[in-house]
Amino acid sequence: MQIFTQINDIQTSLGFLKKEIHTIGFVPTMGALHAGHLSLIEKAQTENDIVVCSIFVNPVQFNNKEDFDKYPVQDDVDIALLKKNGCDVLFIPSVKEMYPETPNESFSFGQLENVMEGSFRPGHFNGVAIVVKKLFEIIKPDKAYFGEKDFQQLMIIQALVRQLNFDIEIVPCPIIREADGLAMSSRNVRLTLHQRAIAPQIYALLKHCVEHAAIASVAEVKEEFITKFSAFPEFKLDYFEIADENSLQPISSWKDSKSPRAFAAIFMDNVRLIDNMKIFCNFAKS
Repeated sequence: MQIFTQINDIQTSLGFLKKEIHTIGFVPTMGALHAGHLSLIEKAQTENDIVVCSIFVNPVQFNNKEDFDKYPVQDDVDIALLKKNGCDVLFIPSVKEMYPETPNESFSFGQLENVMEGSFRPGHFNGVAIVVKKLFEIIKPDKAYFGEKDFQQLMIIQALVRQLNFDIEIVPCPIIREADGLAMSSRNVRLTLHQRAIAPQIYALLKHCVEHAAIASVAEVKEEFITKFSAFPEFKLDYFEIADENSLQPISSWKDSKSPRAFAAIFMDNVRLIDNMKIFCNFAKS
């Protein structure tokens, strides 16, 4: 595996590969890698000649400095994992390399960014767009791979690619879960043993509500989630929403969407976890 820390160096190397008609699959990450990230790399391997991964904890997408300061960093472990799992090229730049000057770009994604994560984390998606745009310009991939756990981010990145007319295919990849259902996340390592034992209830609550959708209205499903959620004092709810997965707009009736999805964001002390689940049902009630 080749490792680069400088933009010019990786651009030169990938430029030679492109001339040899190699296709590039790209997996951008913030490190603290887990099986979810590795599943993206595995998918990229099946569809491309070269797999490039980046590790960069992007400061401009954190609206909470404490969250940025506590984000897990384990570069040596991550590099070993990438070598073992077939990554061909790793880009691991410093903040100064990525942002020699404070970035001031501004993006607009309309209704996609004004709900859920966008509502509770102001400026977050603009920071995501800044770093993804720069990484795409550096790597120039044919395909880029993103997990559906960060579903709203996935939709924002698809919109970014359309806005900038990038010739890049964005490949959504399914959520990878622990055996107990908890969605894999780099933040999971910050949970205490007790919190980690309780955290799978997020998945259980989502699953129950998705199943309940077959016999209940949207309002009833949301009320059921809140009621069951209140049994866990370890949880603090940021939001629970049922929205159309294409527009991300909340729905009030099952008739409002052909592709509804349940979304949740929950705090356990200062660790924020998100999850979502597609709703497949022939709905009995509106």
